[in-house]
Amino acid sequence: MAEAKTVEFWRWPETSWVNPGIDWKSGKFVTAGVDVGSVSSQAVVMVDGKLYAYSNTRTGSDSPDSAWKAVNLALQDSDMTVDNFDYCIGTGYGRVNVPMAQQAITEIACHARGANFMYGPEVKTVLDMGGQDCKAIRCDDRGKVLKFMMNDKCAAGTGRGMEVFADLIQVPVWEIGTRSFQIEKEPPAISSTCVVFAKTEVVSLLQEGVPENDIMAAYCAAMAHRVVELLNRLGVEEKFAITGGIAKNMGVVKRLEEEVKTQSPEANWYDPEMRDKGLPFDTQIAGGIGAALFGFAMLERGKAKSARKA
Repeated sequence: MAEAKTVEFWRWPETSWVNPGIDWKSGKFVTAGVDVGSVSSQAVVMVDGKLYAYSNTRTGSDSPDSAWKAVNLALQDSDMTVDNFDYCIGTGYGRVNVPMAQQAITEIACHARGANFMYGPEVKTVLDMGGQDCKAIRCDDRGKVLKFMMNDKCAAGTGRGMEVFADLIQVPVWEIGTRSFQIEKEPPAISSTCVVFAKTEVVSLLQEGVPENDIMAAYCAAMAHRVVELLNRLGVEEKFAITGGIAKNMGVVKRLEEEVKTQSPEANWYDPEMRDKGLPFDTQIAGGIGAALFGFAMLERGKAKSARKA
């Protein structure tokens, strides 16, 4: 008898995509951004500043291996190889350990630049809700960082905290946001700011027979409330956008919007041409996009030389 497959409620599905509308061989510059985060890793490949391919995968215990896994996944449906990169920039938690990169740039700068590309120049405040921390970033209309702040809480207000929660209640992490609105009325937010104490609180609610959807709503509300303080300290411009994995959780996003009394842009590409062509949108690739765009700008301005081997 075959063994039953273990369900990993905390794990987002790994994805990859290649743009069928771009002939990379006819492009002048191929640049890549590899974002090795604490929880997930993304590789983005651009041709002359246009999105050609990307991947989103799980970060392993070894940063170089995670970088290679992300790049290989992004290129698995393309005849391009790493040797065809003109320039590659590493970013994220493991940015200094990206083997194919010529340079490393902080994820703060890359997420601001990537959000500018994805949401448009009107976005002046970016909230990067990542795996191990949250960053509130103020930027100009070109995506240049002007000011930033980071959270001072533990994993309870991050993507990893949400994964722990999903595993605890045994509900796939991608279902939590939707189900958190399938409630009769909004419950009080979970009070604990520590992920360990939050787990204890969730277990108590489950034992009391509180409906799962209500508990999800309470946890999403708690996450939203924790990052509002960070945004308020920075100051929220009217147009703000959210990047990172938690940006896919509407349960957190909508409650966050209610607390800051403003709405983040629709989760779609700013460029109408990209949107109309049905290019996929993934909030987790903002850092990789920013890194690839930095590489493209450096090559165009003559501040970097092509590393292409073929």
